[in-house]
Amino acid sequence: MRIKNISYLLMLLLFISSCKKGYFDINEVNPNQTQNPPIQGLLASVTYHTGFNVFRAGDFTSYYMQYLASPNTGGASDIYENADRSSLWYNPTPVPTPSPLPTNPFGGVYNTIMDGRVLLEKATQENATEHIGVVKATEAMNMSLMIDLFGDVPYSEAFNAKNFTPKYDKAADIYTTCLALLDEAIVNFTKPNPTIKLDASSDLIHGGKVAAWIKTCHALKARLLNRASKLPSYNPAQILTELSAAYTTNADDAQVTKFMARSPWGQVAYNNTQSLLDGWMSEQFIDALNGKTYGVVDPRLKLIADTTRSGTFKGTPNGKGRTGSGTQREESYLSVNGFYSKADAPLLLITYAEMKFIEAEATFASDKQRSYNAYLAGIAAHIDKLGVSATDKNTYLNNPIVAPGVAGYTVDHLFKEKYVAMFLHPESWTDARRYDYKYKDFTLPQGALLQTFIRRVNYPTSELSRNGANVPNV
Repeated sequence: MRIKNISYLLMLLLFISSCKKGYFDINEVNPNQTQNPPIQGLLASVTYHTGFNVFRAGDFTSYYMQYLASPNTGGASDIYENADRSSLWYNPTPVPTPSPLPTNPFGGVYNTIMDGRVLLEKATQENATEHIGVVKATEAMNMSLMIDLFGDVPYSEAFNAKNFTPKYDKAADIYTTCLALLDEAIVNFTKPNPTIKLDASSDLIHGGKVAAWIKTCHALKARLLNRASKLPSYNPAQILTELSAAYTTNADDAQVTKFMARSPWGQVAYNNTQSLLDGWMSEQFIDALNGKTYGVVDPRLKLIADTTRSGTFKGTPNGKGRTGSGTQREESYLSVNGFYSKADAPLLLITYAEMKFIEAEATFASDKQRSYNAYLAGIAAHIDKLGVSATDKNTYLNNPIVAPGVAGYTVDHLFKEKYVAMFLHPESWTDARRYDYKYKDFTLPQGALLQTFIRRVNYPTSELSRNGANVPNV
């Protein structure tokens, strides 16, 4: 396996994990793990795995969103089968190869946060306030992901090494805690004279840039506050306040760009070329961008997916499986040269484009002109991110189907374009549920095991076997 964009030291540090695990460690201590990991090593582990946890979630929510489709009939994620999602919680055994994940035995949200708690202890002792800020920000990222997918989950008792059956905390309480963690992170990032500065090569999200972390905290707060769009507590003014301190260009985006060999989606695309079938494009997404569903060809499609051998884009119907042989390029796949799935593709966590769509949603009812401007800016930001040519960008943004003017602009425009801009990201599934899946011509997968579109992920089998008495009966 070749090493790309990452130092030998960083390789070593990515495999570091604390022995002070909670209920997910099964009381085992790995003699190959360091018992006193260095502070910058923990920083590398926490930032790296926070990114990978977004990928782990997106690896199945992308089927719910019909970005991707299984090449096989009745694929588990396609048809809402109760597939096990334990690896997103904690991953105490080596990932088998070949796999889109690195062979790291300590992935998952709870392991990542536990490493963060160890980092927090060290950083507090050494007055490394910037590291404290990263711990709190990444804990909020990880736990907000968990409650969005699963609802109530273990939290307040989850990191006690002596408690193997922690209670489940209410999702609403964890949501409030995530907002508080982000406020605490901002405070710590702004404290003067930290004894130890963030190491640029070990901070795999922002390269040691404290100002970027502060913007990300505000961006994540805006995202979380926008999730409450259907609740009485929804406060557009508060969202706009957070946005004013968040991202202003694509250069601000929170993303991971250093990997072992390939980026995770790049590995998925490569695996498909080796007959390990994965990364097949859904018919739903292809038709949304090739002109069939909306009547306009999206120039981003060619920077995401491969064409078939006949030079066209053709998706696979979710639940139905491949219509061709699977080996002769009869259907479209994630491209090994695509923006999201080339070997060194960035793994996007939070983006400027997302912030503009949040602004568009928060202002739609009160200032439609501002909302429309933000909507167009969100499209433009995503188009620029993918590297679309100026000519194609202008053609698309001047198409009246995309840009109908303020009077013709609707919430449907907003959510459709955000659906494209959030490709492969698990937050897109949050949007779909808030929008009640009302995308044009969006249909249930063939053979779906539910009568309606899926709205939550079931708890992992590992929880049912180890902590079954506390698992909510959903």
